[in-house]
Amino acid sequence: MADSLVVGSKVKEAIKAQDCNTAGDAVDALSEVVAWHIKRAAERAKANGRKTVRGVDF
Repeated sequence: MADSLVVGSKVKEAIKAQDCNTAGDAVDALSEVVAWHIKRAAERAKANGRKTVRGVDF
């Protein structure tokens, strides 16, 4: 993946708070999930005639 959309240290910290370990590919996988959701939210905003993505688009 090119640029991460999540802060790796914060992701690892949140996982550790759940008493789990973080695999090497977990942060990149989460970033891909976030990118997918952003794409879908932008599509929804455009479908509703907006260029602004709002919370309800997620």
